[in-house]
Amino acid sequence: MSSASQGLIPATILTGFLGSGKTTLLKRVLSEAHGQKIAVIENEFGEENVDTEILVAETQEQIIQMSNGCVCCTIREDLRTTLSDLATKKRRGELDFDRVVIETTGLADPGPVAQTFFMDDEIAESFLLDSILTLVDAKHAEQQLDTRQEARRQIGFADQIFISKSDLVDEASVDALSHRIKHMNPRAPQERVHFGEVPIAKVFDLRGFNLNAKLDIDPDFLKAEEHDHHHHHDHDHEHGEHCDHPHHHVHDDDVKSFVFRSDRAFNPAKLEEFLGAIVQVYGPKMLRYKGVLNMKGTDKKVIFQGVHQLMGSDLGPKWMPGEKKQSKMVFIGIDLPKDILMQGLEGCLA
Repeated sequence: MSSASQGLIPATILTGFLGSGKTTLLKRVLSEAHGQKIAVIENEFGEENVDTEILVAETQEQIIQMSNGCVCCTIREDLRTTLSDLATKKRRGELDFDRVVIETTGLADPGPVAQTFFMDDEIAESFLLDSILTLVDAKHAEQQLDTRQEARRQIGFADQIFISKSDLVDEASVDALSHRIKHMNPRAPQERVHFGEVPIAKVFDLRGFNLNAKLDIDPDFLKAEEHDHHHHHDHDHEHGEHCDHPHHHVHDDDVKSFVFRSDRAFNPAKLEEFLGAIVQVYGPKMLRYKGVLNMKGTDKKVIFQGVHQLMGSDLGPKWMPGEKKQSKMVFIGIDLPKDILMQGLEGCLA
């Protein structure tokens, strides 16, 4: 997962349950006069084809060029083939587009879609995965999160979360939802949007998969965690209970996040071995994880991140003079064994 090189086509994955406003967001993105030519890939598995209004009536042609230069196609084969075709047509000058948006169906797991960009050399040479955007419908989210693991996974994967339809519910409910989401995924900024009306700058070039030296964890979440460290005797407390926000009830969702921090340097060999073993065993349950690490033997920050079993790392900038050398990692996953991970990481410190 190296840094962006020239000429790669940025790709955005748009996910969220049916009715969360993905189509509205897409229409806006496609019709807004931003001068960008966008190829939209619709991953439709027997769901109603929502986009007939944007798209010309059913045609045999799989790829439809729109008046403003945007391109739309639905996937009949697999994503890999579609991406590869688009890249080839762009290279040959048969299609002109600047970026790709992949709309997954309401129930899809964005994980395998994201992995396509890293596992397949041909795709990795043409495309750069920019970010995963998750739309959440404020009115129905509580129930969806309670009953559907796919909805919880979509939250865990997100680089950016848009909460739509918040005008249909009271403020306290939206706050409670926002709070619940933050515990599942403290990495993703949340934005409340009106009818999927999102300025284009908040949708593209977010660089969620960048190996940059920022961890981007919500600061309130970290404060709540700090608060937690003084409660080591009562391990049953979920950090939610120490927050000063009004809580209807504390959700114990299976998608959770936790942060590991240490001021001691890591032993590189030990850490590599431990993380390697962890992703072998827990990879399918690990949605997103990232760390900015203080490693013995280098004066540079070491940055790693991953999706499921795929982990990449890179040397970042040097630690600044006077900067506190502190390792921080965030893990987001399904029923991850926090104690095993925390103890294991402690054991990798030099």
